Amino acid sequence: MYTFKVADTCTDVAELDKYDSMVQLAFAHNSYITQLESMGYRVGYVMAERVSKEAPKLLTELEVVKFICKEFWSAMFGKQVDNLRTNHQGVYVVQDNKFCTLRSLAEGQQFVREAGALVTFPCGAVRGALANLNVIAEVTATVETLPAVKFNIHITQRT
Repeated sequence: MYTFKVADTCTDVAELDKYDSMVQLAFAHNSYITQLESMGYRVGYVMAERVSKEAPKLLTELEVVKFICKEFWSAMFGKQVDNLRTNHQGVYVVQDNKFCTLRSLAEGQQFVREAGALVTFPCGAVRGALANLNVIAEVTATVETLPAVKFNIHITQRT
């Protein structure tokens, strides 16, 4: 039993080292925003695969977005979204008033401007989760006041 825990810890440390090196590599390039979005896409794709394993088949894009807001968001960010709005034409606005990534930032306009880079990874994660559920979308985020974030999901097609 003791060796199993050591093996798990070694695996966890190896995963953290791998993730840390990927983040350092992303920041070494000028296109670190693109790299972070790509990493988020992969993480979101895999996370949606795991979370949706037990879920019933999602038939409409609204069902998919609701699944993202409840199940995926809880698994990924530790809570459900605070608000979901749609115009029923493929545009959804998901609002999280206490987004986990931005909770530790101090309030102030300088941090609001810099928060855009911090929500790049989550945008990629949401886009990856949607792709796993056969929905192709553009995902952008706006930060007006900390720690609230509005994710804008524009569905381009359903495969």
